Amino acid sequence: SFFYSFVLHVCFIFHFICFFFFFFQAEDGIRDAQESRGLGDVYKRQTATRKDKDKHQHEEFEPPADATEPEGGWKEGSKLAGHWEEREWRATTIMEKQWDEREKGWSYYVHYDDYNRRLDEWITSRELRPRKQEEFVVQEEEETVVKRLKRVSRAEAQAESIHVNDEHAGLDEESIKEHHEATRMKNIQRLVLGKHDINTWYFSPFPEEFRFCKKLWSCEWCLKFFRNADSLKRHNRKCNSMHPPGDEIYRKNNISVFEVDGMGENKLFCQNLSFLAKLFLDHKTLYYDVDPFLFYLICQVDERGCHLAGYFSKEKHSQDEYNLACILTLPPYQQKGIGRFIISFSYELSKKEGKPGTPERPLSDMGYIAYSSYWKWALLDLLEKHEGEISIKDISEASCIKTEDVVITLQRLGLIRYYKGDHIVSLTEESLKELEVWRAKQKDNTMLVDPNKLQWTPKIYQKTWF
Repeated sequence: SFFYSFVLHVCFIFHFICFFFFFFQAEDGIRDAQESRGLGDVYKRQTATRKDKDKHQHEEFEPPADATEPEGGWKEGSKLAGHWEEREWRATTIMEKQWDEREKGWSYYVHYDDYNRRLDEWITSRELRPRKQEEFVVQEEEETVVKRLKRVSRAEAQAESIHVNDEHAGLDEESIKEHHEATRMKNIQRLVLGKHDINTWYFSPFPEEFRFCKKLWSCEWCLKFFRNADSLKRHNRKCNSMHPPGDEIYRKNNISVFEVDGMGENKLFCQNLSFLAKLFLDHKTLYYDVDPFLFYLICQVDERGCHLAGYFSKEKHSQDEYNLACILTLPPYQQKGIGRFIISFSYELSKKEGKPGTPERPLSDMGYIAYSSYWKWALLDLLEKHEGEISIKDISEASCIKTEDVVITLQRLGLIRYYKGDHIVSLTEESLKELEVWRAKQKDNTMLVDPNKLQWTPKIYQKTWF
């Protein structure tokens, strides 16, 4: 009948519209905020898909120097020489392989031995060859051996022992193995953010629709993700923002800082920021639950807007007096003083709060070096300006550096001495000369935090998360 035919046509048109609506939503990077869950859930799904591989781990094997690539490709675990960026040959281990239909040959995901796994990458068989005999055997210089075996003072040993940074602290052997297996390969090779096309470093547990894109595009203002450049262009026609969300709390010259609350309307932005950051951080965990955190975005400002250069996060309620939870400077902005700016800025917030703070442990190797440098110069500068006696507690309250960090820094610098039955803090001529040189370098430093430009008042947040 006519009525039955009309109803069928209406239903068909309705389903057709719904299909295109949800299709283009996915293409434009629109997704709902996910429920809070740990990265361990992602790991379990990842390792489940590799269950067969887990049953038989590939043993390491070094082919003879005159070997040629087998028809089925080099075995996973093979120890070869890889031509890194066509500049030098490095000791290389094959982690995975796949057949490249376009090149009609094998491609290999490799790890360069003795180098951070951020350099792991896909290369072709043309960039691999067997190792020559004793090619990568390094003979230690006698002077190096002596230096390594040299005895250290009790104070130095104590200072080093306090700051041993085990990135897997609190994890059992099985959990560590699961972490390495789930994150051993980068799932996204490149990230386009604004004018920058960036090589990624590590695995990040993106939502399913983005997880295995070779290249990912992101809006630099709202941090929504896209699978292709055309989708980003369509989004940019609708996204009129020229800065991140949140409140601008600092501006000097071309540096601006925005504070974004992980709870409320900007929750999705903060989740996306965490996904993005994980591409460059090898931390053992990442959580979708951003409610307990504040995010501080450091931006470079030009006529086009405020461009994300780095960020740090901070717990609203920290039982351990942490003033920084996570820190990242994006690769295009590294070696420009952003990292030290972030550390200094976190302590300026602590001074506003009136309580000493410390970064969340464990610190990465690079993070520990950066903090050790900040603590050194901050304490030397404070001590040189101070007249009269001063206690460790006074130093901590004036600098807002936690007492434990003050003590180990002074011990490492050799400034705590035993005099007439008591411990005293004493500056040496050598440390004063170092400080003079450092101050001269800082005169032209445009990345120093100016406390007078910080427009921020501490807030009391009600704890609504568990």
